[in-house]
Amino acid sequence: MFRACSMPATFRTGRIAKRSQLLAQDAWPPSKRSGILKPKGTDTFHIALLALWVIALVVSALDAYDPFTWVLEVFPAIIAVAVLAVSYRRFPLTNLIYVLIFVHSLILMGGGHYTYARVPLGFWMERTFHFTRNHYDRIGHFAQGFVPALVAREVFLRKKIVKPGPWLVAIVIFGCLGVSAVYELIEWVTAVTMGSAADAFLGNQGDPWDIPEAMCIAGLGAICVFLLRPRTHDRSSARLH
Repeated sequence: MFRACSMPATFRTGRIAKRSQLLAQDAWPPSKRSGILKPKGTDTFHIALLALWVIALVVSALDAYDPFTWVLEVFPAIIAVAVLAVSYRRFPLTNLIYVLIFVHSLILMGGGHYTYARVPLGFWMERTFHFTRNHYDRIGHFAQGFVPALVAREVFLRKKIVKPGPWLVAIVIFGCLGVSAVYELIEWVTAVTMGSAADAFLGNQGDPWDIPEAMCIAGLGAICVFLLRPRTHDRSSARLH
């Protein structure tokens, strides 16, 4: 009798334990004790992504339209990858973040190789959609808001700097707008310092509203992070190992 009574109890206990384990895996943030946030060596996918990034960087440098502009445009990508490499063991990010940073780097490299006003994709967009200028730089401005916003969201949540909610949304969006404003100030200082040599770096193509439009699109990119179901990003973070 005792064994017959204990078996259902054991079964229920096993189900409760399994359910608790599943809830712990889906919880935000993942438990540090579980080892979820500890990288188990270097991921092959990350090595392949880094190798492709290096190849793309070298290719973009070959026969660049303006070497000075190339340096200015790809410099942020180089800094970002250097920071990721230094923090890789201690604080790995999700594969989604690494892929988006790679894509953002490609956008910067394309702008650096051709200069933003001469990128062929922008000319195709101009012909197809009857734009009045090459709008390739708008893709870069959108990525300038979208990718950093997703990175900031992941870091803030995992480090428990800000809880999920309106404050997180406001801090990330306005922070990205601030970064965009600083970048525009850097462009202004470069133009004042270098004169006509920085024209290709500015790439405003005679648009008097280029600066506010660039910041607006960067802000729109940051807003889209919170509109496109952040829970998908959360699940990706919870699967870190």
